[in-house]
Amino acid sequence: MPDMIYVDSSNLEQIGYDSDNMELHIIFKDSSLYVYLNVPVQIYEELQGAPSKGSYLNREVKGTYEYDKR
Repeated sequence: MPDMIYVDSSNLEQIGYDSDNMELHIIFKDSSLYVYLNVPVQIYEELQGAPSKGSYLNREVKGTYEYDKR
């Protein structure tokens, strides 16, 4: 798992990015872990800077990238 950072969000707890595998790791407040596959680093950087992390995730990631729930 990549280094994770805590984020200010009502739904997300931590985010991280594995650049070797292009994986976006999201830990939600309920402790579930989702790994989104083949995500460009730009998406991770935009997520970090988004005023609403949950809204950005819903708009730009969910439904666009395949994921694995772990």
